[in-house]
Amino acid sequence: MAVQQNKVSKSRRNNRRAHDSLSAANPNECPNCGELKRPHHVCPACGHYADREIVAMADEVDLDEDAA
Repeated sequence: MAVQQNKVSKSRRNNRRAHDSLSAANPNECPNCGELKRPHHVCPACGHYADREIVAMADEVDLDEDAA
């Protein structure tokens, strides 16, 4: 079983954990639709990336009553 050799003070312990915090998100505005998106990712609202349509977005999906 591991036993500590010397007591680790609260200050030393907290200094070690100083770099473990999460950084805030850095959203960018989509040049096509203006929605916020993650940098270097396809826009989830319109499906564009770098002025190109990557994902074709459907406006409304019509489901037949018999198919469901």
